[in-house]
Amino acid sequence: METTDINLSEVNLKNTDDETVSSTMDLETAVKECSAALELFLNNRFSDALAALKPWKSKSMYHAMGYSSILVMQAGMTFDPKDMDLAMTSLRESLQTCQGFRKKTGIVETLTSMWYRQPSDSMTEEELHAELCYAEVLLQKAALTFLDESIIGFIKGGMKIRNSYQIYKDCLAMANATKDMEKRSTYVHFKGGVNMGIGSFNLMLSLLPSRVLRLMEFLGFSGDRDLGLSLLREGAASDSLRSILSALTLLMFHLYITVILGTGEGDLTEAETLLQPYTEKFPNGALMLFYVARIALLKGNFTFAQEKFLACIAAQEEWHQIHHLCYWELMWAYSFEQNWMEAYRYADLLCKESKWSQAVYVFQKAAILSMLPEEEVSKLGENVVELFRQVDHLRLRIAGKSIPTEKFAAKKAQRYSHPNPVKLVVPALEMMYVWNGFTILGKRPELTENILTTLEKAEEQLKNDQNPSEYHLDDQCVVQLLKGLCLRHLDRLNEAERCFNHVIASENNIKHESYLVPFTIYELGLLHKQKGDIQAAIKVIENVKMNYKDYNMESRLHFRIHATLNTMGTFSAKLPPSRTPA
Repeated sequence: METTDINLSEVNLKNTDDETVSSTMDLETAVKECSAALELFLNNRFSDALAALKPWKSKSMYHAMGYSSILVMQAGMTFDPKDMDLAMTSLRESLQTCQGFRKKTGIVETLTSMWYRQPSDSMTEEELHAELCYAEVLLQKAALTFLDESIIGFIKGGMKIRNSYQIYKDCLAMANATKDMEKRSTYVHFKGGVNMGIGSFNLMLSLLPSRVLRLMEFLGFSGDRDLGLSLLREGAASDSLRSILSALTLLMFHLYITVILGTGEGDLTEAETLLQPYTEKFPNGALMLFYVARIALLKGNFTFAQEKFLACIAAQEEWHQIHHLCYWELMWAYSFEQNWMEAYRYADLLCKESKWSQAVYVFQKAAILSMLPEEEVSKLGENVVELFRQVDHLRLRIAGKSIPTEKFAAKKAQRYSHPNPVKLVVPALEMMYVWNGFTILGKRPELTENILTTLEKAEEQLKNDQNPSEYHLDDQCVVQLLKGLCLRHLDRLNEAERCFNHVIASENNIKHESYLVPFTIYELGLLHKQKGDIQAAIKVIENVKMNYKDYNMESRLHFRIHATLNTMGTFSAKLPPSRTPA
């Protein structure tokens, strides 16, 4: 993105009163002003960015889109109903603004009647960009509509996504229809927006389990990961308004989505390359500091990550929601080190300040406290039992359904609802697994050994339990699963396999933790992959996919299965057919 040294208070905005501001703005100036507002945003000047965009949000499609985008981001981070309403109102207004610039005959009619006569030539630059901005705002509105706690809201959101995707596809067809498009001064911004939209759709849809993806493709969507990555990379490399947004989408994919919903193997080298120009340009930008810290965390450089997350918190005070993201990451960075007092500190801050998922935060806080000696918990003035009892009442519902991680936490906390509660065995380590943290921990063998020691102590305590509860076998299996993970990351594969087989052999006797066997079989499949036996790995993992259902965190495992089978399918295709992998 080119550097834009624009003083926004001096560009047609000397007086923000509607009577004195000029009623029109050319497209090129609008893009430049929005680029300047984006730079304000990346320099932590969030209110200044909004103030710069506000005077023109009813007259310029780009100002309207930029203004509502910031409000949507804020609403997504706060979950505050007032912020949600404000963002939704702004999105409706933005759609009206964009609609005013769209070709009156409608894009579908234009494409069908003029396809062979270079349809983009029949539209002005403004009309082309209006289609793009309309699709982008519609997609944001769909995302916010999904948070409406009703099935009607869910259906409406789905329809908006479909409409948005169709417009993006039409824009792609127009961008490719004629070379004359490239002569237009704002073409780079139009193509950059198309790349971001089509690329994001393809990348995100490619994550879906195969049976869901087939349905989406039947409905007209496409989920081609290679195409998605290619378009986003092209968009990130361009000198367009949306290049940073394409880069941020790729960063989100490599640093979060692949960890939580995939194999945990994001491309950290590409992430660093994408981030470098922005860290040089915005060295104190909160977003840049945050992603630098996240990369360090995924590499296992926990001390450096902690320093950078703290720098991110210190960089700005305007959006405390960014602080909350850092608290979450700091909580895990200290958990990996088993520094439970520091981990507790950040879990406690999340409980007090963030509205994102109080059920998960409170469970996490109680789980961390469970790892501390009881006398330490007493000194902190905390009551672990009471915290666990709060979890179920704090759950959110989206489209009438529970969030899977909150449902999992509430089920785990159920045993504390009885008059004589039965303690969870290693809840903080179990939640570490839920968030795929062992793939990060595995980068540090000495810390993995420390976690293994903690698990072996828990294993010994369970063996010596003179009065086993109804949860006893389940707890033993939790410990064996986590032990197996540590051993696998330490390359002690035979020992790891024994741990996994112990859980699988206990299938008929497990009473409460329905997720244990399918997740353990999946981990056994990864162990076969690590040994180089790809066919055995595929067979084991396919067994989970086909023969297990209705267990906790099922959708999360299916995402991981889909990602893993994709990587192994690619690997297998590269092998000579007559040769068995070593």
